[in-house]
Amino acid sequence: MRLIIRILLALSFLTVGSSIQANDHITTVADYAHIIDFDSNRVLLSKNADSPMKPASMAKIMTLYIVFSLISEGSLSLEDEFLVSEKAWKMGGSRSFLDVGTRVSIEELINGIAVQSGNDAAVVVAEGISGSEEAFSDEMNSFARKLGLNNTNFTNSTGWPDDNLTTTARDLALLTAALIRDFPSETYPLLYPVFAKTNYTYNNIKQGNRNPLINKSPGADGLKTGHTKESGYGLVGSAKRNGQRIIMVLNGMKSRKQRALESNRLMDFMFREFRKYTFFKEGEIVSTANVWLGKEAKIPLVLNTELSRVLSKSERSNTKITINYNDPVQAPLSLGDEVGTLWLEVDSVREEIPIIAGKSVGQLPIFSRVTEAIKYLIFGAAPSI
Repeated sequence: MRLIIRILLALSFLTVGSSIQANDHITTVADYAHIIDFDSNRVLLSKNADSPMKPASMAKIMTLYIVFSLISEGSLSLEDEFLVSEKAWKMGGSRSFLDVGTRVSIEELINGIAVQSGNDAAVVVAEGISGSEEAFSDEMNSFARKLGLNNTNFTNSTGWPDDNLTTTARDLALLTAALIRDFPSETYPLLYPVFAKTNYTYNNIKQGNRNPLINKSPGADGLKTGHTKESGYGLVGSAKRNGQRIIMVLNGMKSRKQRALESNRLMDFMFREFRKYTFFKEGEIVSTANVWLGKEAKIPLVLNTELSRVLSKSERSNTKITINYNDPVQAPLSLGDEVGTLWLEVDSVREEIPIIAGKSVGQLPIFSRVTEAIKYLIFGAAPSI
């Protein structure tokens, strides 16, 4: 007779999976918001995340994504130069103060866009890559489709007001996660890290970074602010603390001060409230089972992947793990054979994760199997070697 073994592990730590939803009790004054944990892609806060909104200068993240892509594939270099057209030179709004008819390096243009939010620099990039800003916007939309930004339509490289320009908070979070993932700072130290610069000087004009998280929120390293009368005040921000990265998209705030206060408040709250908890590492033994008629008496039971989740404090306190398997397990067993299930329950929402054999165990020869079976029938003893 086999016993069904259920081992309940009382845990004071955990993390979030796809079955765990965004926390509705967290509020924000922003009209639109979408905040995620970068590694797990867990949604920490979401408000009107799929509602159409205007990105303003946050659209420049896509402009830079395309530049970074061309650099990574080798078709563009930081030393290459683009000509400043009269159209670019005449651009209003935030500017890098480029001189018409001059040639500006890609490295300088990247800094002008990321730090100074230069509309003129963004137009120079668009014209240099695609010949015209209209053609470049087609390229932006092509990249958007590939990245899964299904509710976004770009009409220019700057985020300049346009009736057909639209995006969502969720799409901007997807774009930001892709930029950070596809162009890691360790591989491209002169690309993403420009977002964290506090200021940049071009043409003897020094301009500060408009991002209110930089130098105020620990670990903040990006990305872009945006503001037009139609969009309100917005921000796409990212910060990394103790190995955890959080991406934040806020839009529709009423003032620059409100944007600064709200973005810093929410970033601190997210790192304080949500943490990654690792229950078992890949290959770590979660239990040990007896083996029926095997060449070894016991076998380790493991998971084939790390079990970790990002959880809030309240979710962590309402988490339990149950390990289920039939004991003894039947030989022969091969490494990786599924022998049971681990239940991960957070606030009564259950995930079921396979438990596998941590090694191979062969079957006893026929005579030994008969002997062990007789012993078990007579004495009820657990099989042993």
